[in-house]
Amino acid sequence: MAQKMSLNLKQSQNLVITPQLRQAIKLLTLTHLQMTQEIAKEMVENPMLEESESMSTREEIAKDERGTKEAQSDDFSGPEIVDKGKDDFDWDKYADSFNSTSSTPYTKESFSKDDAPNYENMVSRGDTLQEHLEWQLRMEELSEDELNFALSIIHNINDEGYLDENIEELIAKGKLERDLALDMLHLIQNFDPVGCAARDLRECLLIQAYALPDHVPLVELLIKNHLDDLIQKDFKKISKDTGIDINRIKDAEYILHSLNPKPGRTVSAEATQYVIPDIYIKDIGGEFVVKLNDEGVPKLKINNLYKKLIKQEGKTPANDEASEYVQEKLRAALWLIKSIENRQKTIEKVTNAILKNQPEFFKKGAAHLKPMILKDIANEIGVHESTVSRVTKDKYVHTPLGTFELKYFFNAGIGGKNGGIDIANESLKLKIKELIDNEDKKKPLSDQKIADILSKSDIKVARRTIAKYREALNILSSSKRKQKS
Repeated sequence: MAQKMSLNLKQSQNLVITPQLRQAIKLLTLTHLQMTQEIAKEMVENPMLEESESMSTREEIAKDERGTKEAQSDDFSGPEIVDKGKDDFDWDKYADSFNSTSSTPYTKESFSKDDAPNYENMVSRGDTLQEHLEWQLRMEELSEDELNFALSIIHNINDEGYLDENIEELIAKGKLERDLALDMLHLIQNFDPVGCAARDLRECLLIQAYALPDHVPLVELLIKNHLDDLIQKDFKKISKDTGIDINRIKDAEYILHSLNPKPGRTVSAEATQYVIPDIYIKDIGGEFVVKLNDEGVPKLKINNLYKKLIKQEGKTPANDEASEYVQEKLRAALWLIKSIENRQKTIEKVTNAILKNQPEFFKKGAAHLKPMILKDIANEIGVHESTVSRVTKDKYVHTPLGTFELKYFFNAGIGGKNGGIDIANESLKLKIKELIDNEDKKKPLSDQKIADILSKSDIKVARRTIAKYREALNILSSSKRKQKS
């Protein structure tokens, strides 16, 4: 009976924090085209997968799925790990496997839809790691000193995600007390990608372990106290020191596959890519409706022939090698299906939340964009802020007003701290541009005059802020705009 239970499908769903988690996170970060390419690759490599003609495989997956248990704080066991076939963990290959990014330029023609935009001239360059971290930083309510110190950290992070400068030296150069400076460091370390600004491998992995969706204290314990022993594969020593069974230690080591020793490599400003929206917002009879772009995304299911083979395994003597192969491919197939569904559902939830929080934008345009930060949407849909960041980066929504990266809708408020009303930075740019477009060219508005005009509408921003956004718009100063009569 025990042998039969080991082959039962319900155990495959206990792989909550194994390398399959890395696949789920990877799918969440991919563009629409990259995702379809990844699915096509998996379909070639995994005979378990086939395209379904039905509308959804959700019921099929739910039939096999079982709930997971969250480990207690004093329980070092964590979720059960079924796949114990690989005892050897090659640390060199582990680190090297993260050297490449998943970005791939788009070279095909756009798909045909009656209401789809023309993408031939629509291109995008990815953010650098520093730009991506700085964008998240500006969602936070920070003082000028806090912001400047946090920026000094970000600008000293290398391409692999590690902090190059000694944090104590940065603190000495900055204007913050040490405790507050370390708070800024921890804030950045929990941005997407989680683990950036770490000072060494141990800290990088530990930050990611804390952020895993299911708490596994044993993994954290091993990273803190026995990382060198893990690298040397000295499981007996770890077992002797901790009193924990060797098999459970090997399971915890296997979980480490889902952690990224070089988190910075997941963000790269690769070559320019053509844009394909992941989602649409359509105006149907005066009501805005969110619709996923499922063009080119096959609906997958488990091959019926292999289903029968799995059922027969429980009734016949097992061939260990064949059984392990079938189980491995089954787990991979189920996780791919679940990961695709999770990616699409998360993008849809985020877009619906954006639509709910920015109704005036979709009715009246960019001038009515409201301040909105990652935390607002994360709290509304019940996910971590880093998840919202992953979903919004390089994902595009096509709306009646045009096509926008989902990141576009997130803006920290400006002006509220000065006693006025908060305004999104994109809205502020438009107001500045409008005032300059309509100014008397012989007496152009100075930055201070623009600030004074906006102040009458309770938009209270400093002259230097006006100058900053004017320069971002590539507009010359008033003295250089003045036209001679």
